[in-house]
Formats: sequence, C-alpha cells, structure tokens
Amino acid sequence: MSTPAKVVLDGLSLTREQVLMIAHGTPVALAPSALKRVQHAADFLAEQVRREEPIYGVTTGFGSNADKLLGGHRVRDELPGGNPEPRSESLLEELQHNLIITHAVCVGDPFPAEVVRAMLGLRINTLLRGHSGIRSSSLQALTDLLNAGIVPVVPMLGSVGASGDLAPLSHLAIVLLGGGEAFYRGERLPGAEALARAGLQPLRLSFKEGLALNNGTTLMLALGVLALARMQQLLATAEVAAAMTLEAFAGRSGAFVEDVHALRPHPGQVATAARLRSLCAGSTLVDIPYHLVPRFRSWLPESWHEPSDQAHRFDICWDYVPPGQRHGREKFYQRFLPFKGGKKHQPQDAYSLRCVPQVHGAVRDAYDQAGRVIDIELNAVTDNPLVFPDRVGARQIEDQVISAGHFHGMPLALVMSYLKAAIPVLASISERRLAKLLDAATNDGLPPFLIGNEDATDSGFMIVQYTAAAIVNDLATRAHPASVYSVPTSANAEDHVSMGANEARHVLEMTADLSRVLALEIYTAAQALEYRQDMLNAARTLAARGEVVHFIEKISNPPREDSAGYAQFRAEVVQLMQALAERAAFSPSPSVLAAWSRVRAHIRFMHRDRAMDADVREITRLVADGVFADLG
Repeated sequence: MSTPAKVVLDGLSLTREQVLMIAHGTPVALAPSALKRVQHAADFLAEQVRREEPIYGVTTGFGSNADKLLGGHRVRDELPGGNPEPRSESLLEELQHNLIITHAVCVGDPFPAEVVRAMLGLRINTLLRGHSGIRSSSLQALTDLLNAGIVPVVPMLGSVGASGDLAPLSHLAIVLLGGGEAFYRGERLPGAEALARAGLQPLRLSFKEGLALNNGTTLMLALGVLALARMQQLLATAEVAAAMTLEAFAGRSGAFVEDVHALRPHPGQVATAARLRSLCAGSTLVDIPYHLVPRFRSWLPESWHEPSDQAHRFDICWDYVPPGQRHGREKFYQRFLPFKGGKKHQPQDAYSLRCVPQVHGAVRDAYDQAGRVIDIELNAVTDNPLVFPDRVGARQIEDQVISAGHFHGMPLALVMSYLKAAIPVLASISERRLAKLLDAATNDGLPPFLIGNEDATDSGFMIVQYTAAAIVNDLATRAHPASVYSVPTSANAEDHVSMGANEARHVLEMTADLSRVLALEIYTAAQALEYRQDMLNAARTLAARGEVVHFIEKISNPPREDSAGYAQFRAEVVQLMQALAERAAFSPSPSVLAAWSRVRAHIRFMHRDRAMDADVREITRLVADGVFADLG
C-alpha cells in the first residue's frame, strides 16, 4: 500500500499513524468543509468585536489581566509626548501579537524536527474544529509553513502544561509572525529569513489568533504520540528478548498457557502470554526433560576424543543420583532419569521468566491506556475560550464564547506518569533475565559470564550486566511523576498546572534507555542460546555414537566399576544416551532462530574476550531500528 502524498486534516479524524507521517515529512492538506467551519467562527467573533462585547483574551487581557477591558488605543497616546513606540495595529491586534512574542521564552536545546512537525500538524488539526476563532487564511499560513519545510526552533524547557504548552507553542507561532528562529533546509536562521527563503510572508494576527495558536496541549501530545510509537516497538522487542532468554534457559512454557491466563484476564497479560506462545512455537529447547540438559564444564585437551569435537568451546557433564539417594523420590525417577545436569528439578522458572505475562502485560496495559487518552486528544479542542457561533439557546455572549479548561494537560500528564513508571519496570525485568544468564548459580548450566575461560583470562559478558544495571538505576531515579507537583503561575490565576510537557518529554527520552537495556539482553541471550544449543547437540551427537565409555566420562561422579551398583549405573547411562540420540537436533523456535540470526548477521559469537564496544553499538542500533519487533 503506497503512502498518500498528503495527510488531509479535518479536525475530526486524525490518527497517531498520520501524526507520525507528518512528523517524518509528509505534507498536509486542509479539508474544505473544515475551513468553512473555521471561517464561520472567525466571522462570528469579528461581529462580536464590532458590537464591543466583552470577550476574554479578545477584548480583555489574559490571565491575571482578565478583568481589564481594552480601549480603542493606548492610554499613553493621549499624554504629552505620545507613545515612544507607536504601533500600526489596533490594540486588539497588538494584544495577540504581544501574547506570542512575550511567551516565547523557553530555554535549552531545540526539540528534534520530528517533534516540531508533529506539533504543527496537531495544532492545525485542532484549529480545524472551528471553535477557536482563527481565520481560515491564518490557518492556511500555518499549513504553508509546515509544508514548506520550515521547522521553528522550540527549546525543550518552559511548559507547565496549563494553559497548555504556552511557551513552546509561542516559539512555534513566532516564526509565523517573522520572529524567532527556524531550521530551513538544515540551516538555523532568523524566522523572517526562513520565511523569505521559502517565499512566505509574515502573518499579522487578528482577534484571538494568538490564543488560538499558543493555548493548548500540543507539545505534550506530540511527545506522547512519538513516545507511544517507540513503546509499541519496544514492547514487541521486549517479548522477543524474553522468548530468546527463555529458550536459552531451556525454560518451561506452562506459565504461558491460555487456560492459565483465562483465570486472570488482564488484556495486556493475555496478549503477552499469547505472543510468547507464538514466539516459542516449534522450539525443541523449551520444556526439555531435566535429565537431558547437560551443564557446562571447562574445556580440557582430553575433553573430546574425536578430532571434529575439538572445535567445541566447552565440555559437558552430569551428576549421577545413586539409588541410595532416591528414597522418597522413586516415582520422580521413574519419569526422569537419575542425572542432574543444567536444569534444576523444579517445575517452575524464576519470576523474571515465569512472570513475563504479568509484568510485560501490565506495561502493555499502561501503554494501551495512554493510547486511549491520546486518541481522544488528537481530535480535541484544547484552547480557550471556546467559540460556539451556532449554540442553541444562547442569550448572551458568555453562552457562545465560553471560558473553560480544555488547555489543562492533566489527562495526558497522568497517563504519561503511568507510562513513565512502567518503563523502568520493563527495563528492570530485562536486566534481571540478563543477570541470570551470566551467573553460574542461576543460569541452569551455562558457563559463567557466558565464556569458556579455560585459561582464566576472560571476563566474557560480565560488564554488559553492569551497563544494564546502571541504566535501570537511572531510569528508576527519573520515574518520579512530574504530574504530582504543581507550581502555580500567572500570579496564581493559573494555580494548578499539569507539568504534562515535562512528563511526556521524560517518557520519550526514557524510551531510548529502555531500548538500550533490551538490546543488551538480546545481545547476551544470543550468546547464551548458542551455548545451550551447541551443548545439547554435542551431547546428542556423542550419545548417538554409542560409545558408552566415552559418555561415562561426562558423568562427574560415576560409581566404581567394581561396585555393586555399577551395572545399574551403566544401564541408566545407556538409557540417557538413547533418550538423547532419539531426539531431533535441538533448535529454538523459528521466530527465536530468526532473532538470533539477525544478531549473528552483524555480531559474531564471542569465543574469547574481545573489544565489545562495537558489538554494543551495533545491537543498540538494531533494536532502535525495530529489527526484532516484527517477529512472531
């Protein structure tokens, strides 16, 4: 399906996908029916001004100045000496102009172009609802700015989230007036010069147009849409990472079966369990009988007899459970052979594996709730006052131009707080799985730090976990909700604010670090998975040769050949060999194998220590690019 040449905006049907298209360069067009609504409201407002009706932000001041009515001209103009800076605009027009130029006071680095383009698209769309009083010609000028590729410089810090994103939106609008700064074709320029190079003229604002341009939740909404897009990709990637790690552990699938989750049907939990089942479908590693899984033993020159086996970077072994230690467990050893390898004799995995549906699913529910709120906000009107030119039963101007609080960002701020708290949770469980893979006490028979280390010179993947732990700690310290801490503004006229822009900016920034943690888990899981598969297949190959004496060398505590129990021991070794030989080659599921192959296409297996910085850069790039998100 081809991408449309333009996104048609009508104020009613904008989607997150369309916002992303605009953010990444797709131009927009305005629906004619929406422009009629827009002009109808603007004409109505102009008529009320002509009739000298008192209207907040049109014929009165703003905020704490709302009780001051504007006159026909400045008071100073009547005094001796006149006005030292005379203006050609009417006082009503000057009010709107001043609103923009005095509110553009953000600081910090500029937002990326994708954020600013999303803001422009969202602002145009909300104004198309026809309740803001802006003229259709002014809205077309804003559209021309976006389509010309002009990206206003919007510094990151300065919004308190009510009255909306005043300061950032003023930076967006000031370029339209020929002020501020903008990027044009990669060059940072004064706003007037950017307009001139694009062949555009500065705009002169009319009644309420300053308020229409800078009053609303546009920045936090743009950040939220971009953050959700990244979270969608990262949730899918996190499930792939968990499946890879589960396979590397030769883990158990019982915790993911459909009947289990029908008993506690949280939507995210059910969806995560279903995806894990899909990702692991066809695996011959998951749910392996305990006795088949060997554990790692350091390679020695005498570890393998066949020349073809000398390429192995490991030795393998099992412990034997003699008859005298089976008392009270006879039924278990009728089902499983009396050998202890890498897998513990327990029916459940650690929480970081077993509880993936509950933990990842809860994060998915946070994501879904944020999506529901954002989808409503995409086509909402969020400025103030609201213009209702055709409201039935209106008796006075206050019934048709209504001051309300749609600019307040708390609906967005709270769901961003929810998502902000969820991000460290997803990163933390990923780091715990990574840590388990490296620890010989918890990795079910894999080598310590996933390296052979036969010469005691190698650290393997040890420090990968340090980096993940540092990121998780940083994410946790940034998870405090900004939305719970209001700082009143505008001389207490705006006495409760949302801080939603800070919240959404934090979430978008935190997704980058979550991506890095998941990348480190996938990087580590690929190494572990390869070890697990190779060790199992080495055991299978050795068993298939039928050389019992060589297989007995892999038992770490065999009874003496002259002991009474040796014949039974040998018979049980033969049973183990037969069970292994009858198995097909051990392999992860097709989905997990595809994920592993995508890693190995860029990063080779680490036989012994090497510089890992290039590997880490590459795996973080792959995850950021969404390479693993489409599997399963």
